[in-house]
Amino acid sequence: MMAARPVLAALVLCVPLTVARAEQNTAGTGASTYVIVHGAWAGGWEWKNAGDLLQSHGHAVYRPTHTGQGERVHLASPDIDLDVHIQDVVNVILWEDLRDIILVGHSYGGMVITGVVDRLHDRVRHVIYVDAFLPEDGESLYTTLGRTGRERPAPDGFVALGKDHETKPPPHVVPQSAKTFSQPISLKNQAAAGRVPTTYILTVDKGKGRDTDGFFGFYERAEARGWKALVMEGDHIVHLTQTARLVEILETEVGGSNTAGAR
Repeated sequence: MMAARPVLAALVLCVPLTVARAEQNTAGTGASTYVIVHGAWAGGWEWKNAGDLLQSHGHAVYRPTHTGQGERVHLASPDIDLDVHIQDVVNVILWEDLRDIILVGHSYGGMVITGVVDRLHDRVRHVIYVDAFLPEDGESLYTTLGRTGRERPAPDGFVALGKDHETKPPPHVVPQSAKTFSQPISLKNQAAAGRVPTTYILTVDKGKGRDTDGFFGFYERAEARGWKALVMEGDHIVHLTQTARLVEILETEVGGSNTAGAR
């Protein structure tokens, strides 16, 4: 889906709000609880393979789908904004009473997890951005790119990515409310959130320099904050194209990896 890697199109596989919980195998060592937040237009379904692999290693996995996306597309509305998507994930954590979690966000999901950790920093053990947006307080997804949003017309209040939703059976990407891209994020607890260990993973196409990548600016922002910043060779959707390798990195970053032999 991400052949040319333009940044907005890079939002592509950011995934839905079905909460899929993998049963935790407590016999495994180093078991953790992962909450994985998908990117724009997609849904939790996109992270199923990665979630299943993490589950097979003894972890509990939640893959929430944002309101209006994926299997929750029947709730789609042009009134849905970034705050709604942040609250989607916050509510999963609160209502499932999750603590000591590993919070993962891909692409647009970086906007969401930034808001989540700002609100629930005391419940998060580690944050991992996977080729994701990393906003400052008051920035929207559009303004992080130096854009206004007018570049992608939304006459009906939605921004679409191609026409898969018109021709393909589920699962597929669906149009997303333009407000989720244009609403500035409001961050109130950055001092506390900044104390949560965080890793940024930049994925770079083979043969390309990291500074040519559309997400490189966010990688630099992470480095400037003193976070661990990694470069992984691969396309924007490594959770689909290099599932085992990405899972290995996700586990290694938070310690307690029990993935010996997994490739």
